[in-house]
Amino acid sequence: MSLDTPPNNVAPKAIASQTEAPAQYLNLDPQLYVREDIFQQERREIFARSWQFIGPAQSVAEVGQYLAIDIAGTPVFAIRGRDGALRGFKNVCRHRGAKLLADGTGSCGLIVCPYHKWSFADTGRLVQAPWYGKDPAIIPEDWPLEPVAVDIWRGLLFARLDPAQSLLEQLGDLPDELAAEPMESYAATDTATVSFDANWKIYTDNFVEGYHIPGTHPSFYAAIEFEAFETTAHNGFVKMTAPPKQGLFYRGKWLWMWPNWTLSLFDGGMNVSRINPASTHHTDQHYHFFFADTSASGAVARAKSVDGTLAVVKEDYTVCAETHRNYASGAYTAGPLSGRHEKGVQYFQTRVAQALGR
Repeated sequence: MSLDTPPNNVAPKAIASQTEAPAQYLNLDPQLYVREDIFQQERREIFARSWQFIGPAQSVAEVGQYLAIDIAGTPVFAIRGRDGALRGFKNVCRHRGAKLLADGTGSCGLIVCPYHKWSFADTGRLVQAPWYGKDPAIIPEDWPLEPVAVDIWRGLLFARLDPAQSLLEQLGDLPDELAAEPMESYAATDTATVSFDANWKIYTDNFVEGYHIPGTHPSFYAAIEFEAFETTAHNGFVKMTAPPKQGLFYRGKWLWMWPNWTLSLFDGGMNVSRINPASTHHTDQHYHFFFADTSASGAVARAKSVDGTLAVVKEDYTVCAETHRNYASGAYTAGPLSGRHEKGVQYFQTRVAQALGR
């Protein structure tokens, strides 16, 4: 009997099923990247329901300090109260919806609306509605600021609009991955925001794979052992590693966490970014840089890491914008994803599809 001939008691179909190639993953339907209704669904089902990295915890360490940011169009802020408690609120006045605090960091006593001068305590309680009148009178207890959940993990500050799970549950296996990293010894020193005209998922697809490095990042490609580049998907995050060559400011480990934040390691520091959609077609990426050495003598080394990071990520934006235009035009239909290089893309897109009920 030939070795190619199946035994009499085994059907040829069963033999074929044992030798089939792994299932081919296809890229997400391009229409999911460019439709306004999908973006609004993502705001509800992904961004409102996930913990969002919003900045370094040191920015709200002292009484009265606040940090105000935007989460996919919803303004929020965290503030350290006079009682020492950290609280979060929507950055929206309860009177006529004006923005209370400018984006960024600052310090205040009362939170005063710039529009009609309503003022709120750091507990969210309405303190005063000047010149409102008494016919009928305003009842302060009826109009507190809308709360937002806030939490801190290893020196990083997070907020969530509609909490359904704890921050640690969302982080999954990340705490174990970074257990040996002395993150608390790093101080936030620099920030940067970079923007591009593409859907947030197009950039995320790009970030969670190294397949594009030879074509998009020639200098970066020359600075790593690309043949040893590895991407693995884990509970809550994607890890990319590659041995760095002499002189690269990165340590050869890059992390992306569900649904939209990243962490990359330097010698003696790290950067953390949040990929924040401003609209279906536009994305802002907010960077914070952290270093152990904040001395004047370390300024050159810090600048090399900051400038090098921004130079690499900006190389991605042109191809992301062009890809977005191709998706929007209908010129592209979903293509195959590499089993070797695009496991991170598969993981991210599967999570998106599940969140959208698809």
